[in-house]
Amino acid sequence: MNSPVFTPTVDVLPFRRLPDQVLKLDRMGAAHPTRLSFLRQLLRRIEAEGWRFDNPLWDIDDKGVGRAIYRAIGPVRTYSLVAFPQHLPDEMRSDRVIATAWDATFVLFDGDPSPEDITRLEANVPLQEAGRITQRELSLSRANRSVRLFAHVVERLSQGIQPDQAKIDAVGYLMRTTAVYGAGKFGAADRSVIADREELRGPFQAEMLSVWLIRSFCADLVEHLAAAKGGAKAVRLDRAIRRTLGVGNSTGLGMAPFLVRHPVLLNNWMLAREEALARVRAQTNAKEECVRGLHDALAEAQRNVTLWRSEHPIQISRLSDLRADLTQIAEKLNSWPQRGANPWDDLWRWGESSLTLEGQEALLALMLEPHGELIDNLGNTMSAEESIAMRIDGAMTIGNLRRAICDQFQWALEIDFADPENTARFWYVSEEKLEPRLGDRHCEEGAALEQPLCIARLVKDLHEALQKVDDGIHVAAFLMRCPEHRYAVRRVQISIDHPFAEVHDNLIKADMLPIDLMRCKLAFFGASRFDPRSDKWVRISLFQDTPYPDEFLGRNSA
Repeated sequence: MNSPVFTPTVDVLPFRRLPDQVLKLDRMGAAHPTRLSFLRQLLRRIEAEGWRFDNPLWDIDDKGVGRAIYRAIGPVRTYSLVAFPQHLPDEMRSDRVIATAWDATFVLFDGDPSPEDITRLEANVPLQEAGRITQRELSLSRANRSVRLFAHVVERLSQGIQPDQAKIDAVGYLMRTTAVYGAGKFGAADRSVIADREELRGPFQAEMLSVWLIRSFCADLVEHLAAAKGGAKAVRLDRAIRRTLGVGNSTGLGMAPFLVRHPVLLNNWMLAREEALARVRAQTNAKEECVRGLHDALAEAQRNVTLWRSEHPIQISRLSDLRADLTQIAEKLNSWPQRGANPWDDLWRWGESSLTLEGQEALLALMLEPHGELIDNLGNTMSAEESIAMRIDGAMTIGNLRRAICDQFQWALEIDFADPENTARFWYVSEEKLEPRLGDRHCEEGAALEQPLCIARLVKDLHEALQKVDDGIHVAAFLMRCPEHRYAVRRVQISIDHPFAEVHDNLIKADMLPIDLMRCKLAFFGASRFDPRSDKWVRISLFQDTPYPDEFLGRNSA
């Protein structure tokens, strides 16, 4: 599959932010989900195409053990979430990647699984990494109960009463996933298997569909257990309360390097978002319906921030900033729009000068929200065929390579890597779980196994190696003598046509926060209520306040 071709809108270029502004870690760590987020793209497609949903298998006992199937039937293909809940003692429940048992495990199956498929999956899926799945499976995932809330909801429903809304709001989900694997991991279908399917061409659409169907399973499971416990007096979840429940996720360092390892994908995500903001800012008027939509989006953001809690000092400070900034935005909107050539640009420029990074990125999401007709088509540009960009242009001259470094990586050349603080950490892959980890270079062993994730240092090393090389020499000849610089050369060449491909920061400095990388990626997914548990892992929620499958047109029959 070829990557979608993105043609910038020339007349909005003056309104676009520059890479050196938006690709700093502190701003990336303030990202908010927008209407271009991947889960929003999935839900819009499902609604527009009239997908249908059913639950052809529910073989779960009174203890919540068994198997279930949820089908999503699109215009061309069917996808089936196959769930295997089990009884898990509290002492075996863990969010860590090294866990070996979970409350429920899942696969997204390509099509309708046969009885033989179900038997095969039941023998393997609960084992997760230790099991075997095939190219018929598009994702592999697992989830644990939020123990206190899950038990509370079951107990209350079994007694014929609704759960305490305050307890629902405090957690926001019945289960949280600890991994949703796709793209070939552990035997699942490789990205190339599904990349040409229109409904899955966007980034992470199979994974988002998996999580959305898991959400339905969670709600159905608590109602099932409540009915088993309470009999005829049990009730189902109130639909309004049900809507407020999402799917939690616990994410650690394994996610952090993704944006570094996929430069073209990062470029396309960032470029689409920045193009969207630029299109909004370039408008010469503020339509009444869009102004109303902005006010509605702000009201929802203010409601969300009252429910958004964290005990981590970093996030506590950011939430304080966000609450104050949303109040400022509300006050600003009392007298906006005023007369002027570009009212949306005026609003944005005010935000840049008046709000914290947290508030500025929230304002971006608010401004995009009422402009679906203007920006939603940008979702089609956010996937990437990265193998094409991996080819090194050996015919490039060293002079042109040097100029590209100066044009695209001046930020990296300015970092002093002789300062121990700027090389304090190193990325490596753990032998036990093959997951990314961070070490302390100055007091831990293992730096010899360092992963090439600090692009700034690699490019600066390349730049220094080029100082005594003649401008007319070709890159191929240089790399024959110095093959250790191949990776850095490739990254520089990628950046020429992909200006948003690199994180403009030092990823091995002492005070670097991996959670900034995670939040940026998760915001593109559509995650909300970021709750860091340290600088290396974070809890979030997905699909809160969005419809369930049974709320879409055509939902009642398959």
